[in-house]
Formats: sequence, structure tokens, C-alpha cells
Amino acid sequence: MIVHLRKSITESQRKEVVRRLGLIGAAIYYSPGTERTILAAIGDPAATRKAGIEELRGVARVIPIDTPYKLANREFRPDDALVHVGKLPFGGPKLPVIAGPCSVENRTDLLAIAHKVKKAGATLLRGGAFKPRTSPYSFQGLGEEGLSILAEAREETGLYVVTEVMDTRDVELVCRYADVLQVGARNVQNFNLLKEVGKSGKPVLLKRGMMTKLTEYLMSAEYVLSNGNYNVILCERGIRSFDTATRNVLDLSIVPLIHHMSHLPVIVDPSHGTGAWRWVAPMARAGVAAGGDGLMIEVHEVPEDAFSDGDQSLLPRRFAAMMKDLRKVATAVGRRI
Repeated sequence: MIVHLRKSITESQRKEVVRRLGLIGAAIYYSPGTERTILAAIGDPAATRKAGIEELRGVARVIPIDTPYKLANREFRPDDALVHVGKLPFGGPKLPVIAGPCSVENRTDLLAIAHKVKKAGATLLRGGAFKPRTSPYSFQGLGEEGLSILAEAREETGLYVVTEVMDTRDVELVCRYADVLQVGARNVQNFNLLKEVGKSGKPVLLKRGMMTKLTEYLMSAEYVLSNGNYNVILCERGIRSFDTATRNVLDLSIVPLIHHMSHLPVIVDPSHGTGAWRWVAPMARAGVAAGGDGLMIEVHEVPEDAFSDGDQSLLPRRFAAMMKDLRKVATAVGRRI
């Protein structure tokens, strides 16, 4: 259940609410950033209904939550969440753009790309140091060396760093270098990993799985939230379908749906969503128009030589041209880039 406490509630009344919920074994989570104190009481539904919380002094109302996700629910936090990466907010009027190569391939190329995407208007740098690949013989990433290169690029450009963590054993290591921990599509239901990044406190970029339903997706976010980390950014990156004309189907309908059902910000990744650089810019514009809270774009200096995902990577000049067009679309929908 979601419990709305009155603004006039006294400390003794608040303690009585907490005590009564404790008697039935309910876990209590406080909603951050609301004018009125809201808490979620998660436990046995029958017991929470019988606890008589609504009759307590200081309680404004009690809302039963039938969905399996509680903390990601819009009822838990009626206002839109702002997830800050340093001083940069996701979920506000300004749309952050994450750009860079799929993989960190070497120091020289990564630094060059970082400077070019920064000049074009990107605010965060992406690059994989650990790469989940379909084939065990494909390039798997540079590991800690790649993380170190990303950190150097941040020092040179001021761009925040987003990179993927694949294993619970690597969370602490990646936290030392990255500003945002990306949980990729293949790990969206790796529940042990979700718990671990939840304990880290670092902002988490959670990508939707290629066959993940919306409720399942929000439940994955719930794992992070329920472990104390409210800094979750969702990312639509396309789902698998019967049609092979594009790599995936970029499901932009999920953007307004998430905004309706959840307080969490959601960004759009048209690179993975289409799998072909020609369609990245138009789908990026569509993502902004649909209400996306940011974008993630793959950029590479020589896409045909990329170690991974070259087909969907924009040349720096095409990325710069796309950014100019995106500013017009953002202005039209009351946002800015």
C-alpha cells in the first residue's frame, strides 16, 4: 500500500504509523522529493489491509497498489523523478545526450571521439569496457584498461562516463571509474546484478530487454529501487520481432506509457533500436517528440572498422548534423538540448 501522511503529522503520530506497520512485518520505503510525506508499505496484502493504517491520526489516505512494482509506481512518487549524474539531471527540461563508440577500442580513438561528441553537444560519453557478445570469439572489451581510458576522457572533456557492468564481481571496480552504471538488455533480469547495483548508490541506466514486457521491465527497476538506489534511468532500445528489416523494433509507445505508470525518466537508444545508421537520426527525432528524457547514440570515426556495432554508428559529422536538427524538435515540444 501507499500511505500519504498529512503535512501536519506529529513525530509521535509518524512513529505510531511506523510501529503499526512494523507489527505486521511490512517493509517501509519513503518517497524522496515530494512535498507531502509518502511511504510504501510492502508486505502481506491481507495483513496490511487489516492493520487499520487509514484510521490513524496523521494519515491522509491509503492507496492499495495491486501492481507488483511498488517503488517504481507513479503512486509512490507522483512527481517526475530527477536523476542527477553529477550536476546533470535526467527527467528535466534539458535532454542529456549520451554518445560514443560501442566499445572502447584504444586510447587515441576514444579520446578523439570524446572531443568531437562534446563539441557537437553531447553531455555524457558511452563506451563499453566489458562487452556482452553473442559469440565467445568476438571482442569482449579491454576491461579495466578500457575503464581507465574512459576516465581519462572525462578528465579531458568534462563528459560524464556511462559504461556497462556485466558481473556482480565487477560492480565495485566499475564504480571507481564510471559515473553511470549501465545494465544492458541481456542482463535486465539478472537479479543478483540488479541488487548489487542497487546497493552501489551510483546512477543506473537500465536497458529494456529485447523480449521484456513493460511490467517485467518495471519489476527489474524495482530490484534496484528496493535495494536503496532511487537513481534509475530507463532506456528503450528496441524489442525483437518477426521482421528483420531492422535490427529491432524501437518501441516508442513505451515512452509515454512509462511516464504514465512510473516516475522514472526514460531515454531512447535509436542505434540499437534500428541497427542501421541511416535510421538513427529520424528515430532520435521521434524519440524526443515522443517525450524521451534523453538519447543514447553510437558514434565512431571509422564505422566499417569498428570492433562492434559499426553498422549502427554515426560518423562524427553526421552526429553533429543530427544534434542541430534535434534542437529544433526539442524546442517544439518544450524541451532543450
